[in-house]
Amino acid sequence: MSQPAAERTDVGSPVVEVDDLAVTFRGRKGGSARALDGVNMAIGRGEIVALVGESGCGKTTLARSILGLERPSSGEVRYLGKPLGYGGRALKAYRRHVQLVLQDPSGALNPRQSVYEAVAEGPRVHRMSNEPGRVADALARAGLRPPERFFLRYPHELSGGQRQRVVIAGALALNPDVIVADEPVSSLDASVRGEILALLLLLRQELALTLLVVTHDLGLAWNIADRIAVMYLGRVVEEGPTEQVLSAPQHPYTQALLSVVPEMKQVQPIVLTGETPDPTSIPSGCRFHPRCPAYASGEAERAGVAGDCRDRDLTVLSATGDHRAACWLVDTRASLSHVHMG
Repeated sequence: MSQPAAERTDVGSPVVEVDDLAVTFRGRKGGSARALDGVNMAIGRGEIVALVGESGCGKTTLARSILGLERPSSGEVRYLGKPLGYGGRALKAYRRHVQLVLQDPSGALNPRQSVYEAVAEGPRVHRMSNEPGRVADALARAGLRPPERFFLRYPHELSGGQRQRVVIAGALALNPDVIVADEPVSSLDASVRGEILALLLLLRQELALTLLVVTHDLGLAWNIADRIAVMYLGRVVEEGPTEQVLSAPQHPYTQALLSVVPEMKQVQPIVLTGETPDPTSIPSGCRFHPRCPAYASGEAERAGVAGDCRDRDLTVLSATGDHRAACWLVDTRASLSHVHMG
């Protein structure tokens, strides 16, 4: 596996904060589905945070909540220290600073709109001056040069990588502080993925952009993120600096996800049994215990925490930035190391 993105020591104060966020949907059979169930997160200026986990873990709901597209049942999202307002004018002003880049550029772009019209849409909505200059500058920053050559082209005339660059340019045209990228390279050929990731790193460096990258791909997270937050069934179960999380994963779920990354050839694959549980019926105790290899193998029993795994709810992780995991087994190991050190 290639080296992780260099850990930054110059990350600024939080731009976006999530405080004890919960989002509940009405279930198909009348029950409540807890898509998010107590999430804390703080993303510093110029930082790249990767949000990883299987489908259904809540990462897209968290991204939508940060964008103001999903209103929380409780808790709050803060931008530059101020709670997000959900009135029309407040949301419009907020979205000028926090932009979304979708995973499928073909779906994100209107096939009847030229590249110029697609990138100009945001500045027009926000009544920003110098539209042609903004469009040209955004396309150039996204790597489409000379930009004027792309103005009158349509999505079907572009490659997949070029379409994704147009989507990124559409976000850049508003000069945002934060970009939320939802699986930004999953629909691209392997040869193009590296180019788009390199572009995102360059934009962070040149514009001090803050990025939240939503992905199921730990290999991608390794190559681009300063920090990783691993989600499972509506909660962050492990969080910390990328190199620490991926070189010494603490939570059995993170260990399982990492074991099937192709680059990790020396690691024995850990196959999880079953699917992620339905958020309408979250298991008691540790929500991962029905699928946990450490619980199934008897390791949790030998450590004396199997009952806790089944019955005791774990404390929600706070947004400290340190490497930590929500796991009874990890807590026991930490306690034992303190005893030995003492």
